[in-house]
Amino acid sequence: MDLEKHPAAAPTAAAEPAALRASDADRDRIAQILGDAVAEGRLTAEEHSERLDSLYAVKTVGELDLLVRDLPAPGGAPAAVGAAPVPPVAAPPGSGYVDNVVAVCSGAARKGRWRPSARTRAVSVLGDVSIDLTEAVFEQQVIEIDVTCLLGNVEILVPENVTLRGYGSGVLGNFEVRGGGRGEGRGEGRGEGGSEGHAEVDPQAPVVIVRGFALLGNIEARPKLGARLVDLARRLRGRGEG
Repeated sequence: MDLEKHPAAAPTAAAEPAALRASDADRDRIAQILGDAVAEGRLTAEEHSERLDSLYAVKTVGELDLLVRDLPAPGGAPAAVGAAPVPPVAAPPGSGYVDNVVAVCSGAARKGRWRPSARTRAVSVLGDVSIDLTEAVFEQQVIEIDVTCLLGNVEILVPENVTLRGYGSGVLGNFEVRGGGRGEGRGEGRGEGGSEGHAEVDPQAPVVIVRGFALLGNIEARPKLGARLVDLARRLRGRGEG
């Protein structure tokens, strides 16, 4: 007797592009469009700041595209919702991996003329971590630093003319971000982040985002007074002379 043949089960339909979870590359693409828009005068510094905050809060590609639906994509074409991603370009050196800075009952530091990756993870357990970006070579528009601190201390220094933002909290500890340039730090727990410094603003200044949690420890991020991103300072002087 012939066995009854059943049609093969249809493959699960792929999710619509707009419903896909956003990747790091998707967020970098939107950050580039926002940076170009503020440099061209299409967005004010305040509008750019608001959209940049939303950039790291939304979850899907469709939500990301809504942030730039009224802006041209790189090359001048309008950035339509649901549009295909911009063809990938070669990533700058150091942007394709997470740099880990770990101190367990010890000390660890990143300082001098170094190239920070797009993401840095700092962990301090009964140790001291120092991340000094005042002489760093910035190769990304946005740099994220994720910090976990347990009974330790983490200090992050940035140039005055770089935007600094903070999102985090402390439990019997301290999380403090003192923003410089056009950004403001935001924190929870002891030492809520505020803004400090009056460095001249460049719309294309890099953004350093610090996310952290301190348990019986201390996390502090602040601009170093008198330290400025050299290349950025030169561009500002050139505009003033023009």
